[in-house]
Order: sequence, then structure tokens, then C-alpha cells
Amino acid sequence: MVAIGASNLSRGLPRLAAAVRARVAAPTILAAAGHGRSYGANSRVAWRRLPSILGSGLWRALDRFELPVSSGRPLALLTDIGNDLLYGFSVSQTAGWVRSCLTRLADRGSRVAMTGLPLASVARAGPVRYRLLKTVFVPGCPLDLVHLKAAAADLDAAVRELAIEHGAELIEQPGAWYGFDSIHVRRRRLDDLWARSCQVWGLPEPARFTRGSLGEWARIGSRAAEVRSLAGRMRFTRQPVVRWPDGGTLNLY
Repeated sequence: MVAIGASNLSRGLPRLAAAVRARVAAPTILAAAGHGRSYGANSRVAWRRLPSILGSGLWRALDRFELPVSSGRPLALLTDIGNDLLYGFSVSQTAGWVRSCLTRLADRGSRVAMTGLPLASVARAGPVRYRLLKTVFVPGCPLDLVHLKAAAADLDAAVRELAIEHGAELIEQPGAWYGFDSIHVRRRRLDDLWARSCQVWGLPEPARFTRGSLGEWARIGSRAAEVRSLAGRMRFTRQPVVRWPDGGTLNLY
């Protein structure tokens, strides 16, 4: 299973892993996530830098896996689409990067679920809230609120067209899923998002499901991507970063 996103995926990765493991025996999960992650540009949060999703080792790693015929199609999720607008990239550039991801996944026969932009949540944001959020998360954002809302609507329309073009299924995200900052899914709603993804993939409902222990959350949250830069120094982490007792693995890129 391939999971691509930014902060919501990073925050919810332990829950997503638990949801998949409850439905699939010994899954191999490859994730490209991280706060502020960009689809097509290198990104930085504080002293940590990550390569773009398109430039990450995810694709090289995916090609190394030889799937048995009985395993069916690889599963994929694209979410957190829209960060690049906050970095000042255009709608067409951002949509082009998403298209490239979808094309690569299609070339590998993946069954894709993807989310649109949280327009209902973004629509609730006013000038004061937006100024605060921009100061905290993306102080360099060149867009004012009016232009951001327009760009988000245009990108959402482009994403919907891409979903149709590539045979991906779009997951709608109600505004109630999102909290004060308009861009982060409430933690208790992340389970709804992952459950919907599993439905799109055609995975069976589990007889029993638990979100995982605090220890598992800390274990996954403390693991690092294959390549990252910390305070200007390149760091490399051998993958997979997690091996579960049932034989499943988690790989971060």
C-alpha cells in the first residue's frame, strides 16, 4: 500500500496502519508524508528538510517489490493536496505534480483513492484566522485569503478531473472533519478518513478493530524518512522502519 500526503497523513499514519493491518495480513506500507510536505518541491519545517514526494525514494522502492499474483493490485492513497498553493506554486503546477503521481501509480496498476481539497473548511476561514494560521504555518505564503480560496476551488476542480481521468475514486471531506485551522483533520475524524479509504480499496470490514496502543503511536511517530536533512546535515535511515510481528512492514520516504 502506498500512502502519499503531508501533515494529516503524518499525524494519522499509526491509525491508517492499524486500519490496514486489521483488514490485510502482513501488509507492506510505503508512505511519503511529513508536515509541510510538497508534491513537487523540497520542503522545510523548522530545521528539517524533506525531498519532494515526486523526488523521494518511494518510487524506486515501489519498483523493487515483486507482488505475488494472489496479492491483487497495489493500493494507493493521495491526500493533503493543496500545501503547494500555500508555498506560492500555481494551480496548474500543483495539478501537474498530482497528475505525475497518478500516472506513476497507474503505470504500476494501483487502485487509487484520493481526497479533494477541504473547501467547506476553507470557506469558514476569515481574515483574522487566516492571518494567524499563515503566521504559524506558512509565514512566506504570498496569497491573501480571497486569492487562496479561489486557487483552492480551482485546484479542487482540477483534482476531480484528474480522478476521472486516472480512474481514481475521490473521497469527500465534510467541513465537520476539520478543526480551527481549516487544514488539519480532527484526530477523531482521521479514523473516518482511513475507513473510507479502505472501502474504496474494497477491503473487508474487520471483525475487530483497535486504533493501536500509545506505544505503537510513539513507535511510528519517532521513525524517520529514508532521506532527510536536519540542521543542514543529510541523514539516511534504513528501511523498513517498522516490522510488525505478523510480517508486515512500514517504510517511510
